[in-house]
Amino acid sequence: MFRLFDLSLKISGFPMKKAQSEFESIRAVPEKDYPDYIAFKQKEIATFHLEHNSFYQKLVGKKTYHNWSDLPVLTKKELQQPLQNRLSKGYTVSNTFVNKTSGSSGDPFIFAKDKYVHALTWASFFYRFGWYGIDFNTSYQARFYGIPLDKAGYYKERLKDYLGNRYRFPIFDLSDGFLEQVLEKFKTQKFDYINGYTSSIVLFAKFLKARNIVLKTVCPTLKVCMVTSEMLFEEDKILLETQFGIPIVNEYGASELDLIAFQNPEGEWQVNTETLFVEILDEQNKPVPNGQEGRIVITSLYNKAHPFIRYDIGDIGALDESSTAKKTILKKLTGRTNDVAILPSGKKAPGLTFYYITKSIIEDDGNVKEFIIKQIQRDTFEIDYVSDFELTADQIQKIEAAIALYLETGLTFIFNRKTTLARSNRGKLKQFQSLL
Repeated sequence: MFRLFDLSLKISGFPMKKAQSEFESIRAVPEKDYPDYIAFKQKEIATFHLEHNSFYQKLVGKKTYHNWSDLPVLTKKELQQPLQNRLSKGYTVSNTFVNKTSGSSGDPFIFAKDKYVHALTWASFFYRFGWYGIDFNTSYQARFYGIPLDKAGYYKERLKDYLGNRYRFPIFDLSDGFLEQVLEKFKTQKFDYINGYTSSIVLFAKFLKARNIVLKTVCPTLKVCMVTSEMLFEEDKILLETQFGIPIVNEYGASELDLIAFQNPEGEWQVNTETLFVEILDEQNKPVPNGQEGRIVITSLYNKAHPFIRYDIGDIGALDESSTAKKTILKKLTGRTNDVAILPSGKKAPGLTFYYITKSIIEDDGNVKEFIIKQIQRDTFEIDYVSDFELTADQIQKIEAAIALYLETGLTFIFNRKTTLARSNRGKLKQFQSLL
């Protein structure tokens, strides 16, 4: 069969054959030798950038290092300068893969990956999606993503969708009328899998539930659904499994790096240890024991065009106690470091705590379709929600009581019923945001 997706990568200058061969050789490294492989790649990439990248030399302050812990933790703020200043010798905007982060952390920036490391990223995708019988060349994807609204950007994305063997459902309008059209498309197309932003896919599942429809019954070819970019709560996962009738796979990645973790068929969130080195650090940049929460700090072991060495991605999580160098398991991902509410008492609480408590109360009856929470003052929070009917006084009282119980008393909540919620220009829904 003609492999259009492979051809599109080759035309774009990504050396896929070499990358896939190397990816297989990495996977073949025995467990007992894996710590040595990681240590070698850490030293190799750090030494390369200390010799060939003036931005990284300046950041470190010298051209050599003795201990990995001596290297600074790289933040997104430090990357918010012209890309040209950050590229290694021999790499330019024209001979690298250049893109922009989504800005969901509040700190967007332009980045570069050399074409070989980007080919390795695709090899990583091929391997992990293959766990579920998905082949990018032959499997037809139903894609729930944003899309540029300018004409040139729109048609460029549509061309990429064609080459990528996928059909895109733009997620800026998630009204019942639009979701009815989505359902009709599933009835007429032989989709193999669903991929896209969690909140949009969950909203589609709620639409199906209200109509007592299981998606697999109208689209029997469906095998699996991969959700990405936003938190997937356990009850939402159950909802998706029930209404789609297929396995739900949780994906965690970053465009500037690679797939970071991908749920394996055993249900574990398996870290990509082939091309990345993941550390969990405390506030003093010291590693924490497995099982303990901290900041997720990641090193791209192969990107020579641009340093991502001990890069603080802005998320908080923990590795499982059973993790090994080769098979590292992400135990939990609890949100972003900037999604923290600071309460009047001085207590700090992950913003998703509010979201989780509120979600457990107001979604019981299916009235509320989705909602977001914003902290506008130390003691004041706005909850914007989309629903068929206004929240009742009883529901509001339950939310306030639950938050007082789990966090503290004396907080004020302003409830705003909306017809739609504001999403980013890429279609992501930021579930909690502190405006302080």
